[in-house]
Formats: sequence, C-alpha cells, structure tokens
Amino acid sequence: MKTKKEMRLKRKLSIRRKVMGTAKRPRLAVFRSNMRLYVQLIDDEKSVTLASAWVEGKTVAKATELGGTVAEKAKALKVSAVVFDRSGYRYHGAVKAVADGVREGGITV
Repeated sequence: MKTKKEMRLKRKLSIRRKVMGTAKRPRLAVFRSNMRLYVQLIDDEKSVTLASAWVEGKTVAKATELGGTVAEKAKALKVSAVVFDRSGYRYHGAVKAVADGVREGGITV
C-alpha cells in the first residue's frame, strides 16, 4: 500500500509530463506546506522563476487573496495567461481558491 505522499508525487509527475510553462504563458505552481501556501510563476524553457508569493495559513479566503497578489505580479510582467499546476493536490479548497483569485485578478487560467 502506497502512502499519501507517494500517491501525490505520482500524480504530480503525471501532471508535470503534460504541463509546460513558457515566457508568454508561465506555469503557476502551487505548494501547500503545513503552515503556508506558496505560488510560483515559472518559465520552464529557461528554468527560471518569474515571480513568487506565499501566505501564512491555508484558508480559502487567504488563498483567494494570494491568487490576487500573484495576478498583480503577473500583470506587472505583462503576462495575461498561465498554465495551472496543482502539484498533485486535489482541485478543491485552497488550491481551487488560488486559481479563482488569479482569475478574478484578470489572468486566464
């Protein structure tokens, strides 16, 4: 029987095989730790992080706020669309709220 962590890493690798970020449409990667939510805009062609942000706590309200912050940073970089990388997490709760916050900020996800 595989652990939760092994199953998430398996899903993450499956997602990463399909999702690729570019300078025009970077990858929006989400990571959930025990205490914080982290988000990065990544250009996979150059292997460079374009922008990043994090928030203390994993509530839906804070995740939506984090999505808005990332949307502002993306607009400053003249990015209008991103590819969403949920990193193997289920698309609900805080992970979905990040994507919704980015959409509310005017970025296509």
